[in-house]
Amino acid sequence: MPESIPAPLIIDTLKDTFRAARAALAAEVLEPPRHSHLGWILSVPDTHQKSVLAALDKEESIRVVTCATEDEATTIAAGLHIGGEPVVLMIQHAGLYASINTLRGVAMDGRVPVFYMIGLLSREKDKDPKESRHSMVRYCEPLLDTFGVPHALIDGPDDVPQVEEMFRLSRERRGPAVALVGMPTA
Repeated sequence: MPESIPAPLIIDTLKDTFRAARAALAAEVLEPPRHSHLGWILSVPDTHQKSVLAALDKEESIRVVTCATEDEATTIAAGLHIGGEPVVLMIQHAGLYASINTLRGVAMDGRVPVFYMIGLLSREKDKDPKESRHSMVRYCEPLLDTFGVPHALIDGPDDVPQVEEMFRLSRERRGPAVALVGMPTA
């Protein structure tokens, strides 16, 4: 049975992910960026992942920018990537639907490695997301499949390592990859 995902576990995973991304960049460029933060979280307010976002407000090693729209977040992510910065977008499934054209144009056609953590608000614990009575939950994975976007379902603490795997995959394939956050964070 799916369970809540502790915010500190996700934040520690993001820190490790950003450290690995920075190490990879340092091996590739003559002068890597020199500053104290590890990476960026671009969010559009997300009640499903609110505990992570609240905890990130206290983190000094990760920069958080709250964006007005998912389109804005995706294009900012592209700019930060061009500047050598590791980025994670934290949005809700409604935002995926609202920004699918930008995901396609920027991340897919532009070949920009954009990694999304998408909260499945209203996900029922006792159902597979594809069997949800809520259409926004039910169609999320099929939509990603239609666009060929790799994704993993994060349904509890044991699934959190897939966050780093999906982030790495977005960079390897130079395109989007998604961690679907099935259960609310705690």
